[in-house]
Amino acid sequence: MNSEKRAPLDRARVADTALRLLNEVGLDGLTLRAIARELDVKAPALYWHFKDKQALLDEMATQMYRRMAAGAALDPADTWRERLLKTQRGLRAALLGYRDGAKVFSGSRFTGTDHAAELEANLGVLTGAGLSLAQAVAAGRTAHAYTLGFVTEEQGVRPLPGERREGYDVGERARRMAGFPLAAEAGTLLFDDYDRQFEEGLALVVAGIAARYGIS
Repeated sequence: MNSEKRAPLDRARVADTALRLLNEVGLDGLTLRAIARELDVKAPALYWHFKDKQALLDEMATQMYRRMAAGAALDPADTWRERLLKTQRGLRAALLGYRDGAKVFSGSRFTGTDHAAELEANLGVLTGAGLSLAQAVAAGRTAHAYTLGFVTEEQGVRPLPGERREGYDVGERARRMAGFPLAAEAGTLLFDDYDRQFEEGLALVVAGIAARYGIS
């Protein structure tokens, strides 16, 4: 038993171990039993800290956010467009650092208030551009949902950078769909160059916010 395993068990250590294990086994394989085995403890010991797997996922998402925020540098002089672009690019990059990162993050509840300062600042930028608070919340929520949905789909094809799930051969897809030329050609647009795809979709979201609320 190494010194790390002999260290006192707490929520942060369990969540950190779970995040490391996530890249090896994915969300489906991330059981409390597997995490306990990694920590060299009995599974019931984890229930002192987390009542169920969702509670653990909440803490994992919070840890993911803390790491993302620690590396972020948001300029108070950002325009509302710049702020939305920066935050969503940063979120995508953070999620891509973990196998099934978007699935862990989506629907989870932060266990602390670490996000409050950034949320306050982002809403301040959006309301300062002329949006009402309700409009600012809708704009931020829509951009956030776009990024989570996009990365969920992206990781369905590429679980981690450099990996590609079996069954997503674009050439083979085109051959099978040869009778549907537009749908066949769309394969390279749907399942390749995810950076380009993300940026185009994000530009559409931002343009839609501007058009909907009449801001420049």
